[in-house]
Amino acid sequence: MFIKNRYQLMKKIEIKGTSSSSIFIGESYKNINQYINRENIVVITDNNLFEIYREFLNNYKTIVIKTGESNKTLDTVRKIYNQLVTINADRSWFIVGFGGGIVCDITGYVATTYMRGLDFGFVSTTLLSQVDASTGGKNGVNFMGYKNMIGTFSQPEFVICDPYTLDTLSDDEFNNGLAEIIKHALIASDDIFEYLGKNRNTILNRNKSSIVHLVYESIKIKSAIVNIDEKEQGERRKLNFGHTIGHAIEVIEGISHGNAIAIGMVMAINLSVINNYLSISDANKCIRLIESYNLPISTSANADKLHEKISMDKKREGEKINFILLNRIGNAIIKDIKPEIIINNVSKLIKS
Repeated sequence: MFIKNRYQLMKKIEIKGTSSSSIFIGESYKNINQYINRENIVVITDNNLFEIYREFLNNYKTIVIKTGESNKTLDTVRKIYNQLVTINADRSWFIVGFGGGIVCDITGYVATTYMRGLDFGFVSTTLLSQVDASTGGKNGVNFMGYKNMIGTFSQPEFVICDPYTLDTLSDDEFNNGLAEIIKHALIASDDIFEYLGKNRNTILNRNKSSIVHLVYESIKIKSAIVNIDEKEQGERRKLNFGHTIGHAIEVIEGISHGNAIAIGMVMAINLSVINNYLSISDANKCIRLIESYNLPISTSANADKLHEKISMDKKREGEKINFILLNRIGNAIIKDIKPEIIINNVSKLIKS
């Protein structure tokens, strides 16, 4: 769906689950009020974004949290609850998460648990959150060193993806989002895979038209999967491609999500070859594309620590993990694999 606005042709995608969610790609963050039919609004953001967007955010009651994955915890959630109580927020209020993946994850969790649930929406300010964290209805925080161990499934009423908020991102932060876009291509679209290969320089130069196209296509893939399987009972598991190993590497090495997922995807691609699902030729094409976007393709993480983290992965069911492999570029498959088998194969790929 295409709607004219002052930026360009704005694109809209609908996700319909237990509740509906409208994602606006190419919309301005300054237009959030037209999507909120409430008198009382509170915005949750981080300290860096508050400084950048202070003039705009001062129009709202604002709760500011610290940046960084180490703050994505129940302690941060408790502090937000305290501030909501202090300002007398009740179930008639609307909560907006203004930020990247961490802000969106925390905001969604707070909104769905405070007073048994408040309506909420997101202004997604990073490429990673636009194509991943802000869409699909997963909300949560880390616990005891494990990624997103505590959380809820609940859709935001809206998500605004403003391409101009991406101008403030560092190259590493921008590449975080590219890793997830590559993931969507690998699991569901050889067309996007080809587009990424042919338009590398334009994309890395952050051409607005190219970015809006990639964000739209990525969300279209994710929304189609979520519309089939909102609560991750089957098809939605494919969105975890690269994440079982990637989340473990992210925690162990303390690197960014996108870098960790890039390595996780390379490991999963190699496992796909080892298990005779993917050709060596296709595997090499995939890895070359990942590397061409300045993303890492190897790790020196300790195998024993990886085994510990992978064994506690939230996608585990009994003694096996729902692990995602590729059988061709643009198509993923789900296989039940024991953690020790994953580690035995991955250990051969770890740098010494």
